[in-house]
Amino acid sequence: MAFEDTLSSLRDFDVNDLDMDNIGAWPIAVKVFIWAALLAAVLTAGYYYHIEGLELQLKSAEGQEEGLKKDFEKKAFQAANLDAYRQQMVEMEESFGALVSQLPSDTEVPGLLEDITNKGLLNGLEIASIDLQAEQAREFYVELPISIVAKGSYHDLGAFISAMAGLPRIVTLHDFTISAGGTNSNQLNMSIIAKTYRYKDGEA
Repeated sequence: MAFEDTLSSLRDFDVNDLDMDNIGAWPIAVKVFIWAALLAAVLTAGYYYHIEGLELQLKSAEGQEEGLKKDFEKKAFQAANLDAYRQQMVEMEESFGALVSQLPSDTEVPGLLEDITNKGLLNGLEIASIDLQAEQAREFYVELPISIVAKGSYHDLGAFISAMAGLPRIVTLHDFTISAGGTNSNQLNMSIIAKTYRYKDGEA
């Protein structure tokens, strides 16, 4: 009967009948509703002001955990392969030393020019000129361009280029031009830049 009485009181309830000075006299159902609304409001506010912040912190910590796991796996892999890395460093230093030994010093440049001249003559070329150009400093080495002007047949020029690759020092070829050699169709004029290098070895 009490439940039916409560329903009946709610049907007959008018919000204008509420006396703010006598809250204790309000119907039980109204009190329960108000308390439920207050509880829901408190829980909602608590979620947005406290629990939501904790969830964001949790997601941030989970992201950091993934990053730390990957970093750990990377370092563990490096530690497991430390001996292999050391061996590779030794091999790289040996290879670097071998390359540096192929870079001519200032005193070896005249010999290099003589080698280039001999390669041209042995392959039937007429060497018009071999001129040293200004050195160009790079980060770890100094670049020395050498301008070469020569004349010869197509096959002689090709043989000369191949012979340059067999020099004991590092020489690279750049910016070549080939033109007809006048009335003799078998003769071609070639202009090419050969670049050699030397290690800076602590130079400023």
